[in-house]
Amino acid sequence: MAQKFFMSIRLKVILPYLLLTIVVSVIGVYVVTRLVSNTIQERLTNQLLEAGRVVADSFIRQEVRHVETARIIGYTRGLAEALASEDRRAALTLSEPAFSGLGLENLILISAQGDELVHLILNENGKLQRVDQNTGVASSLIVTPFLINKNADDPPRRALGVNLVNDQTYYYTALPVVLNGEFTGVVVVGTSIYHILPFLKSTSLADVIMYGGDGQAIGTTLGVADQSTLGLLSITKDAYQQVITSKDIVKGSNIEVAGRFYSVARGPLQVGNDRIGVFAVALPLDFVLKSAADSRTTYVILFTVVFFFVLLIGFVVSRLIINPLYSLVNTSQAIAGGDLQQRTGIRSNDEIGTLANTFDEMTSRLQAHTLELERMNQILRNIDKTKTNFIQISAHELRTPLTLIMGYSQMLEQETKNNPDLLALSQGILEGSERMTDIIDSMLDVSRIDSNTLLLRKTGLRFDLLVNKINKKFEAAFAERSLKMTVEGLADLPLVPADPDLIQKAFYHIIINAIKFTPDGGSIYISGKYLNGSQPPQVQIAIRDTGIGIDSALHRLVFEKFNQTGDVLLHSSGKTKFKGGGPGLGLAIARGVIEAHGGQIWVESEGHNEETCPGSTFFIALPVDA
Repeated sequence: MAQKFFMSIRLKVILPYLLLTIVVSVIGVYVVTRLVSNTIQERLTNQLLEAGRVVADSFIRQEVRHVETARIIGYTRGLAEALASEDRRAALTLSEPAFSGLGLENLILISAQGDELVHLILNENGKLQRVDQNTGVASSLIVTPFLINKNADDPPRRALGVNLVNDQTYYYTALPVVLNGEFTGVVVVGTSIYHILPFLKSTSLADVIMYGGDGQAIGTTLGVADQSTLGLLSITKDAYQQVITSKDIVKGSNIEVAGRFYSVARGPLQVGNDRIGVFAVALPLDFVLKSAADSRTTYVILFTVVFFFVLLIGFVVSRLIINPLYSLVNTSQAIAGGDLQQRTGIRSNDEIGTLANTFDEMTSRLQAHTLELERMNQILRNIDKTKTNFIQISAHELRTPLTLIMGYSQMLEQETKNNPDLLALSQGILEGSERMTDIIDSMLDVSRIDSNTLLLRKTGLRFDLLVNKINKKFEAAFAERSLKMTVEGLADLPLVPADPDLIQKAFYHIIINAIKFTPDGGSIYISGKYLNGSQPPQVQIAIRDTGIGIDSALHRLVFEKFNQTGDVLLHSSGKTKFKGGGPGLGLAIARGVIEAHGGQIWVESEGHNEETCPGSTFFIALPVDA
C-alpha cells in the first residue's frame, strides 16, 4: 500500500514536469527549425531578387557599352559619307578595323534608304565573317522607326533578336548615324546572348534564363542549353506578359533541371524606356533544404540533450521531495498499525523537515498518552472484573436467604388465608422476594454475558408461540393500564435455531421496557418478516410502542449495563407501572443474548417527548438456515 501511494506521488510530481519538458522541447525544435528554415528561405528570396536586379543592371552596363561602341563606329571618319552615298566598299573598309578593335560580335550598317550595306559577324570559330546577303534587319522593330522618322536626335533602340546567319539570339542596340546634323543611316551593334549569360551569372551569382517574346526560353546557364532544356524552362505567353508588364521582380515556382531543384525569380528586362524581354534568375534549393535539415538535426540533438539534463534535474529534485514523504508515509502507517516506537528520522530545514519533526513530537505525545490510557484501561478492567465478581458473589449470596424468605412467605400465605390482613402482608413479602429474585437472576445473566459463559441450547423456535407466552405474563398489566398489544406476521416466519429460554428472556426485557415507557391507554405492536435476500437469510422482529421515545444520543447507551433514562428518583416502584424502576440491566441482557446468537439489535426513535409520545421501535435480526 505504501509503495502504491509512493508511486502515485511520484507520478504527480514527475509526470507534469516530464510532459511540460517534452512539450517545450518539441515546440522549441519546431519553432527554431521553422525560424531557421524561414530565415534561409527569406535569404533565398532576397538573393533571387538581388540577383535579378544585378542582371538588369548588367544589361544596362552592356547597353552603355553598345551605345559607346556604336557612337565610335558612327563617328568614324568617312563612314557617314559612305552611308550617305551607299558606298558599300568604303563602309566595309572603314568598319572592319573598328569591328576587330572594339571586340564586337555583330555589326550591321544600314543606309538611310534601308539598304544593308555592312553585316559583320563572328562565326563559331571566333573569326570575322562578312555577310553579303540581306538578312532583313532594316525591317526590324529597332531600325524601322529610324528609317521612317529620319530624325538624327532619336534615342537608341534595343531588342533581342535572332540572327538569320547563325540562328543565334543577340542583344541589339541601334543608333542613328549623323552627318552635318542630317540622318544618314543606322548602326546596329549586337552581342550574343551566350556570351552575355556567363557574365550575368558571374555578377549575379545565380543561373540566368532569357525568354523570347512568346515565353520560349532562348538561353540559359543551367547546364547544356539544348532544345529539351530550353523547352523545360519555357513559360506560357500569359506568364510572359504578366512578368513583362510587372514593376518588379516576380517570385516564380520551383523547377527541376537534371534532377536538381531550383527556385526561380523572373523580371522584365528593361533598358531605358524599352522592355526588350523577360529574364529569370535561378538558385538551387539544395542549400535551403540541407541547411534546414542540418539545423533541424542540430537543434533536435541540442534539445534532446537539454531535455535529458532537465529530466535528470527533475528526477533529483523529485527524489529530494519524495524520499522524505515516503519515510513519512511508512512511519505513519507503522504508527497506525500500533508501533508507536517508529520515528521518521528526517532531518532537514525545509517544510518537510518541520512537518516530520512535528509528526515525531506528536507521535511521542501519543505514545505517552497511549501508555497512560493503557494503564488506566487496565485499572478499569480490574475494577470491572471486581464488579463482576462482586455481582456474582452478591447474587449467589443473596439467592440463599431470598430462597428462605420466599419459602417462609409461601408457608405464611397458606397459614393466613383466613386472615386478610396477614394474608396481604405475606403476599407483599412474597412479591418483594420474587422481584429481588428477578434482579438477582438479571445480575447473574449479565455476569455470564460479560464472561462469555452463556450456554446456548438451540432448537427450532417459533416466535408466535414465544410472544404469546410472554403476553400471558403481562395480561394483568395490560388490563390495569389499558394497554393494547398487537401481533402480526409472526406465524408466517420460519423456524429459527435459537435457545428458547434465552430468547424469551430477551423479548421479555424488551416488551417490559415498552410497557414501562408507554403511557396508559397506549399500544405495543409486534411484527415480523423474513429477509431472504440478505446473506445469510434473516428473521427481523420489530417491537414498536407509542411511548415517550428515546433521545437520539441515547440510542446506543440504552443497551449498556445500569443505564437509566430520565431521573432515577422519579421512577415508579412498580415493575410494570408507567416509568417503572429497575436496575437498568434488561436491554443489556437482551443485547448480549441476541449477539450470542449471531444477531443484531438496535432502536429507532424520533426523540424523547412526554407530550407528543413519538414512540420507539426495537429491531431484532436473527440468522436462519437457508
